[in-house]
Amino acid sequence: MSASTTPPTTFSLSNLSLKLDTAAHLTPHIAPLLTTPPPPITHLLLNGNTLGVPACEALAPILRALPTLQSANLADIFTARLLAEIPPALSALLTALLACPALHTVDLSDNAFGLNTVAPLVAFLQAHVPLRHLVLNNNGLGPHAGALIAQALEALAARKEEARRVGRDVPPLETIVCGRNRLESGSMAAWARALRRHPGVRVVRMTQNGIRQEGMATLLREGLRGCAGLEVLDVQDNTLTMVGSRALAGVVGGWTGLRELGVGDCLLGGKGSALVFGALAKGGNQGLRTLRVQFDEVDGRGLAELLRAVKGGALEGLRRVELNGNRFAEDDERVAELRELLEERRKGAGEGEGEGEEWGIDELEDMESEEDEDEEDEDDEKDREEDAVEEEREMKADSLLKVTDQEENAPVAEKDDAEVDELADALQKTI
Repeated sequence: MSASTTPPTTFSLSNLSLKLDTAAHLTPHIAPLLTTPPPPITHLLLNGNTLGVPACEALAPILRALPTLQSANLADIFTARLLAEIPPALSALLTALLACPALHTVDLSDNAFGLNTVAPLVAFLQAHVPLRHLVLNNNGLGPHAGALIAQALEALAARKEEARRVGRDVPPLETIVCGRNRLESGSMAAWARALRRHPGVRVVRMTQNGIRQEGMATLLREGLRGCAGLEVLDVQDNTLTMVGSRALAGVVGGWTGLRELGVGDCLLGGKGSALVFGALAKGGNQGLRTLRVQFDEVDGRGLAELLRAVKGGALEGLRRVELNGNRFAEDDERVAELRELLEERRKGAGEGEGEGEEWGIDELEDMESEEDEDEEDEDDEKDREEDAVEEEREMKADSLLKVTDQEENAPVAEKDDAEVDELADALQKTI
């Protein structure tokens, strides 16, 4: 099957399940890219095929000759390849893409990038100044390789700043998608530092990473708190509990442009959910449209706070709430009232507004019964103990952040063009 070129600026071999081992295997499928001058390709889709080292080496000079290329989908391109094949194949592709000045979006999902294979990706990320959108889902990174990725993004921030100082028009990093990668709490300090260096980030999706509550608190307080323009935060299927809920409640009001908040399956708990919804009730998140809190052990306390926030006008933009799997009855009158409020908003929306979006409350098919009073008293006592520990942590974290802010705001001598060029050359040689 040959490649498609629809629309004309897109070259696609997407999901053709091709096994391209050599240049001879590759050439018949990329004929549209071999013209002189090269075609004005803006989007490249190679996902869903498997590429060997010789094929990648043959493709590299072709990619390097695409100055108009804006996005590259390289997801799932190493299926059935030996572990030893991945670094040289990946290096060939990413080294070539460094030469594409318009390339702002890269998707490398569903490829194995553990400690033994991550080096070419690290080298690319710390050097590719035009990068705006990075998608890394299901790469098996683990906390160590995950921390290396975060450190590379921190280095990228420095490269972007240096490029701006010499007059280049450099976009901010806007999107980070890094889900199903076992990042765990051990890599969160590195990710927090990286996010602090990229305050222009708008979308962060880090679902299903095994991040515990302390790691989530670090990510929120020391990293995401500084991303004032955040529009989407999806950290579902990690762990918040009371520790992380307090952290989230403390920072969420600063994201005034937030449109989507996904904290489902994060064990907010009754008191934790009440804290988060109480923070939303303060009115700093008027534009929030979608709230995902399924399977979070939200009980009547949290539900009451959520209803108060919606009724009080603090969440005027809210359209969709996902509540399944929590600890209140499906026929709770507060659920009915919330559903009615959202339905009124749907009916009152202008024609075409929100078309294609989901509205209302999801199906409440897996609800749990509320705990009895004794169990709630035990939970409250546990929460008070956690609060005391968390307050001490907050004081220490705030002191550390003040020191870090002072260091980051200290004057730094600008490097001249020659030094910047030397740094770029050094980074290129690490690949």
